[in-house]
Amino acid sequence: MRLFLKWALRLVVLLAVVAVVIGIWKREELTRLMAVNSLFSAEKIVDNFSNMNKAFLSTEIPLPDAAPSPLPKGPDATLPPQTQDWIDARDITALVALKNGTIVHESYHMGTGPDDRRISWSVAKSYLSALMGILLKEGDIASIDEPVTKYAPSLTGTAYDGATIRNVLNMSSGVTFNEDYLDQSSDINRMGRVLALGGTMDGFAESLSDTFAPAGETWKYVSIDTHVLSMVIRGATGRPISDLMGEKIIGPMGLETTPYYLTDGVGVAFVLGGLNMITRDYARMGQMFLQRGQLNGQQIVPADWVDASTKATAPTAPNAIGYGFQWWIPKGADEGEFMARGVYGQYIYINRTLGVVIATNAADRNFRNAGVGDENVAMFRAIAAAL
Repeated sequence: MRLFLKWALRLVVLLAVVAVVIGIWKREELTRLMAVNSLFSAEKIVDNFSNMNKAFLSTEIPLPDAAPSPLPKGPDATLPPQTQDWIDARDITALVALKNGTIVHESYHMGTGPDDRRISWSVAKSYLSALMGILLKEGDIASIDEPVTKYAPSLTGTAYDGATIRNVLNMSSGVTFNEDYLDQSSDINRMGRVLALGGTMDGFAESLSDTFAPAGETWKYVSIDTHVLSMVIRGATGRPISDLMGEKIIGPMGLETTPYYLTDGVGVAFVLGGLNMITRDYARMGQMFLQRGQLNGQQIVPADWVDASTKATAPTAPNAIGYGFQWWIPKGADEGEFMARGVYGQYIYINRTLGVVIATNAADRNFRNAGVGDENVAMFRAIAAAL
């Protein structure tokens, strides 16, 4: 018995040492996994959304040594009387409104400030779409009607085999993907754990094998589609997204503050939701699209791509919100009214007729509740009409 206890004690000590060694070895991965599990908790969500690079791998998008593009401050506008109630109800952390390129409202809430680089979530998808339009114009990609496997051959034999770039831009790939953030076993949450543990987004996309409809037939929001566009762009150019984005969009736009992408374990940008920048710089993106791709004295994004990507061309259901090439078109939209949208209340709303851009960041844990999306659009329209 004494010998047994002696060896049992040694085994316990050995296991403890192994646990400590593994904990030290995998400390960063474990820290990121814990961050994922508490990312949206009520007590942490606001701070997390302003400090994503503290918990996840990231890479900055360098800015050129030049003055920011003009974004002058005008007289403060009188917003609709219901604005403050909406800010409180939707946990808005930042609200910037432009009228004819001038800031007419800028406010920060819930302890955030103008220098917070806030997570874009799916607003980032619209940025990647803009990059696709530039590369198409420059000839790196011949046509959006080509199959994605031409530029990303590793997708041959996967669920994406047979889908065209257009199908994926339109979110009509037909690929099966569970996007339920409240389901811990969903594909979107599995993908988050891949990101946290230093896995590869390319590998995750290549692992998908099921489809629910032929490509191009049915619209369904599938976030991993945007990563496939990244694979196409990287395959066509042989360059990282962060470099391309900095050279062709972020740099020419003249941002105030260096933005960054979250990345996977091999440094590939998390293009479907990992941009981080200050809210005024999100507003600059809106102003560029309001001006059909022009900003800072340059035609940055081709005007015909701006027009094509912000039209409701995806096969969405009748009377539903429209979708273009990674841009949303609200129900009943006027000509030139469209938006980029991300979970938890991130928006860039553009109304070209009224000359209005509204950029919001938020930490709205109830963003999926019935009617919230329509309520937000109604608020943007009310603000735009008041300016």
